[in-house]
Amino acid sequence: MKVSIGRAAKELGVAPETLRRWEAEGKIQVERTPGGHRRYDLASLRGWARKEPEPKERVTLAYARVSSHDQKGDLERQVELLETFCAANGWRFEVVRDLGSGLNYNKRGLRELIRRICSGEVGRLVVTHKDCLLRFGSELVFSLCEHFGTEVVIINASEEATFEEELVQDVLEIITVFSARLYGSRSRKNRDILKTLKEAADAICLENASGSG
Repeated sequence: MKVSIGRAAKELGVAPETLRRWEAEGKIQVERTPGGHRRYDLASLRGWARKEPEPKERVTLAYARVSSHDQKGDLERQVELLETFCAANGWRFEVVRDLGSGLNYNKRGLRELIRRICSGEVGRLVVTHKDCLLRFGSELVFSLCEHFGTEVVIINASEEATFEEELVQDVLEIITVFSARLYGSRSRKNRDILKTLKEAADAICLENASGSG
């Protein structure tokens, strides 16, 4: 029985990219349709896979991030939500924590996350919101996930922010970065600035919510 790459990958429990890699390494034979699409002999593929050593189980990585030290309480709440969600689904998981701006691409946790996705060991990425990864550029990480066969689960994907809320959060991220550079991330002056900005942002969001209601 000849099947498509998607069906073959599902039958073997691997990512389509794995089948392409096996083909490139000469481990499996692939036929092509006149249109250039791959077709796999399912019986032969299953027989070959049984001779191969069992693949290592791919882990679920849950990623939590906040921008500043003052938000550590929010970080713990994120972690608790991620742990509860993953456990309820019966997944074997690890939690990666990050502390830093969503504008910073060089955070330790984010680097670890990307390295492990590219190594092929991550079967699933779980975040509470899309912007937990990055304020701008989370789609790049999602593209890597697609390429390496990593499922992406966004717990609160249905809770879309309004334009005003998105704009407020973007401005807060930018000011957080610059105020931390000017005064230090743990300085009292920096904390006072962020507190004032957060109160102003909450007021804007509240006003917008009441106006639309």
